[in-house]
Amino acid sequence: MHKTLTDTHGRMVSYMRISVTDRCNLRCKYCAGEALDFIPHPRILRYEEIMDLIGLGHSMGVDKIRFTGGEPFVRKGFADFMVAAAGRFPNMEMCVTTNATLIRDWVEPLSNAGIHRINISLDTLSPEKYEAITGRDMFSTVMENILRCVDAGMTVKVNAVAMHGTNDDELPGFLDFAASNALDFRLIEFMPVGSEPGWSDQAVWKASEILEQAQSLVDLTPSEDNGIRVKGPARMYDIRDGKGRFGIISPYTDHFCGTCNRLRITSDGKLRTCLFSDKTFRLRPALRHPALGLKFVERIIRRAGRKKPIGHELLERMPSGQSVCSTRMASIGG
Repeated sequence: MHKTLTDTHGRMVSYMRISVTDRCNLRCKYCAGEALDFIPHPRILRYEEIMDLIGLGHSMGVDKIRFTGGEPFVRKGFADFMVAAAGRFPNMEMCVTTNATLIRDWVEPLSNAGIHRINISLDTLSPEKYEAITGRDMFSTVMENILRCVDAGMTVKVNAVAMHGTNDDELPGFLDFAASNALDFRLIEFMPVGSEPGWSDQAVWKASEILEQAQSLVDLTPSEDNGIRVKGPARMYDIRDGKGRFGIISPYTDHFCGTCNRLRITSDGKLRTCLFSDKTFRLRPALRHPALGLKFVERIIRRAGRKKPIGHELLERMPSGQSVCSTRMASIGG
């Protein structure tokens, strides 16, 4: 194995998020809005190019890959590609983030291929509110597919963007859903990412508020594995007498930049070293250049990765009421 990638802050990169498409079958306003300026197909990374990037990441110490979109399952052949990637790199953890509208027929094949970790985006437990948020009447489909993944023995994490005026009245329902099902339900603070309207500090349902309210409703205990506090960006809690867990992710009010170990690759082959920065590094031209290829791509990634910024410093410099970066979330890949 080649030398692992460590930045100037001492953080070692071991996690790569790869967007396979910027297209989505939903129209969540805080993510894609009504923007339909999708990346032309010739500029999207080919599956063989993505496979090469996974291999390169593996040689640099990456042991976890998360596929994202847009919605990854709208891309033709995605599930088959993910199964192939899991077979080619059996020692790497393969995960996917999805809205769960299209996964029905792929739950069993993915599980059989050893892909057991799935993150599902669901901002409400109200069918009417779901349609208002996403622009689509697909709530029952999503719920059926969530339970199908749970029944298949997958590790399911349901993520909701926590927003005042949108879902801050649903905490009792969220907690009951987590307690009634063997899954993690996690609320994520609304982040100032993307140029679409809708974000403001007042719209952020802050982690401290959520936890205080949740503790007044149920008995929560910080989750532990073998006596060790569970690590990661989410603060996870066991619910007394519950089947699942409740969690809070606070990238806005209580950052975890000091332990960030991830890089992002967009569907058109740009490397982003920080979610909160618009700075990107083009990988696709080098990948497709006959005289450059993966060796040159590795040089780009290493140089960019060494200078990976501290995201909260970018947030602190953000002008009041504005997004910290202009790229919409659907194009970044979350």
